[in-house]
Parts: sequence; C-alpha cells; structure tokens
Amino acid sequence: MAAILDTVLLLALPASGKSEVRRYLAQLSEGECRSDFHMGPTVQLDDFPYVHLMRRVDEELERLGGPRTYFQAPDRPFQNPLDWGTLVALCNEDHADLVAWRVATPASAGGLLLERLDAASLAVGAKARMAALDGKTRSALTAALEREARELLDEKHRNYPDTLAGRTLVLEFARGGPEGSPLPLAAPYGYAYSLAQLSRAILERAVILYVWVEPEESRRKNDARTNPDDPGSILHHGVPIEVMLNDYGCDDMSWLEAHSDRPGTVAIAAHGSTFHLPVARFDNRVDKTSFLRNEREAWKPAEVAAIHDGLKSALERLARFRAA
Repeated sequence: MAAILDTVLLLALPASGKSEVRRYLAQLSEGECRSDFHMGPTVQLDDFPYVHLMRRVDEELERLGGPRTYFQAPDRPFQNPLDWGTLVALCNEDHADLVAWRVATPASAGGLLLERLDAASLAVGAKARMAALDGKTRSALTAALEREARELLDEKHRNYPDTLAGRTLVLEFARGGPEGSPLPLAAPYGYAYSLAQLSRAILERAVILYVWVEPEESRRKNDARTNPDDPGSILHHGVPIEVMLNDYGCDDMSWLEAHSDRPGTVAIAAHGSTFHLPVARFDNRVDKTSFLRNEREAWKPAEVAAIHDGLKSALERLARFRAA
C-alpha cells in the first residue's frame, strides 16, 4: 500500500494555481489519490478567509467613522507586516482545533472572531487592536461581521472528519516580498518567516508542494481570475496590484532550497529545532490549472492529463523522501 503524506503545505504566489490544485484533488476518488498522489482524503486549511475578514474589519471601521487597523487602504498592504504571522497563528489554532475535534459554541461568532484576531496578533508580537476599540465601536463591528464570522465558524466545524487517520491535511498560503528585494527576504516577509511560525505539530509532519510560476505570470493570472463581485471567493478573489508588487513581487522558495544543508528540503529553524521540510515543485509556468475554474464538463482530457502527471511526479518525489 502506498505511503500516505500526512501534511502537505501548498505554497505559491497568488493566482499560481494553488486553489485549483485543491479543487482537482478534491474531485478524485480515494483510490486515485492514494495510488497516484500518496494522499488520503484531504482536509483543507487556508489563511485567505482571514485575510478577507481582516479587510472586512477595516471596511466596517471606516464606515463607523474610525481609522483602519489592519491594512493601509483597501488596495494596499498590511499596516504591520507582522500580520503575516497573525495569519499563521490563526491557522495553527485551526489545526489544533481540528486535531482535538474542538467545537466552539460562542453566543456571538463575530465576538469570537475579534478575540481570535487579537490572540493571534499577540502570539507573533503585534498589538491586540480589537481590544483597544471602545465598547460602542466593538459592539457595532461585532454585529456587522456576525453573519460572515458565523459562516466561517460553521464551515470550520463541517471540515472536521470523523478521524484524521489515513487522511492528508492540506494547508495553503502565499508569501513573498517587494519586487526586486535582495535575498534572503527580511522577516516578517517570505516563507522563511511564516514557515517558522507554524506549530511544531505541523512542522514535524509537513512536506512542501510548491506551485512554481514567475511573479509576472502570477500577476497576469491574478488579473484573469478576479471577480470584483465575489471578493471572498477562494477561486475568484483578486489581489490589488500594489499588494502584488510589494508583498508578492518575489518570493524566497528558490533561495531557501538552494541554501538548505540537506538537498531536496527547506531548512526552518523553529521551536528550538531545525525542521528539514521536503520540497517538490509542480511546474505551472506554462498554465496547467486555470481550466479548473470552469465546470467539470468543460475540462479537456489533455488538460486533465497535464495537471495529473505534473502533480503525480511532484508528490511521488515527496513520498519517496518521507519514506527514506
């Protein structure tokens, strides 16, 4: 029986094809996933819903007449780049809750969201900005976010399987730095920083599947996928161009691979240890994934074969590394 990968970190620049890869894997049979990709049925985590809700916090604060707290402007980067770590801390909590099958039953999902945002910020050395709001503003903000926060919480709980045995956790996120930055990227930018913020429980089991595109192609695909009427969508959200250039103008994955002391890995110092995460690339520099945003009936056999074969090669490499 094929060895099953426990935790796959699905990493790439925005619009590189990560979410489309997840969609492709989700529609395969359990047998195909196991035999071709060394993956069990997937359980999926993603930091994008939190990015979206942090932008929603700022929208509501502006509507209430106050200053923004997370982003410089609707189309600009974080005010405090440490919030790249805030996002990781939220994913760590989601992972811990998933493993423990911990179900939250708050009277207000909006209130819980604000508490979680502050706790995650404090975990990486940023300020607890929601706690600093006056009572009236916090109450209005909680009410305005209640529906979306409840939907996210309910979706989180629906994602809990009966057991994680034989399953593969897929955690997706994108990181980078300003266009033209020297390498290595300075913290808190890039993968080196964010990977080091992951919990020990994740790092001990993780491999990296890197969807490889150049920054210029990432920007082109971002423009192509953007639906301004669906900003919270995993498949159709758009990243503002200033963010693409200043947060995702380059990334550090190639540098990390080249400078690891073990070939085929990325070395991450965290929790008093060094974790050597096996890494493999799915080469999407010539687009193999955009067709997956269409209805399945429109997928062409040659397109399906291209992504299937590319993923199979990358994931087999990761499985061999884990088995060695």
